[in-house]
Amino acid sequence: MAVFRITRWRLMSLIFGIKCCFLMVTLGVLVINSFTTQNIQSTLSSSLEFQEVSECCSCMEKWIGYQCNCYFISKEEMSWRESRDFCASQNSSLLQLQTRNELSFMNSSQTFFWIGVHYSEERNAWLWENGSILSKDLFPEFSNIRGEQCIVYSPSNTVSSDSCEYKNRYICKQLSI
Repeated sequence: MAVFRITRWRLMSLIFGIKCCFLMVTLGVLVINSFTTQNIQSTLSSSLEFQEVSECCSCMEKWIGYQCNCYFISKEEMSWRESRDFCASQNSSLLQLQTRNELSFMNSSQTFFWIGVHYSEERNAWLWENGSILSKDLFPEFSNIRGEQCIVYSPSNTVSSDSCEYKNRYICKQLSI
């Protein structure tokens, strides 16, 4: 009978020992994950200079959610067509502004970016990427410019035109999912 009691206590201590080891391993994994998550978040927030997130956005990694839209702000330069093709490959399009201050979250950046406007000789008009005509109210200064031109835009509300072949940074826009 004494042998049976000693065995039962040994079995119970073994079970509790295994549980303690399991809990310690779980705690270690949680601590490591929390530090990794904090490092990732601080890295992301420092790499995206002008990130502001809206609660209704669900954007891809490296995209910025703002007012229920998702924006990709490039760090590399491409021609207008290359930029358009990149955006299309991301299931989006070059930025089609609804208002001139749509990108207010970028804190008046002085950098110029391609947006989805080009001049069509065929239609003798400035067109958005989707084929609609650019409203003269949005950019009245472009009513007289002609030629193989595309519009570059700075969130400080400055617009200009460049040859579509020049290399500039660009902004893609996708409605949030």
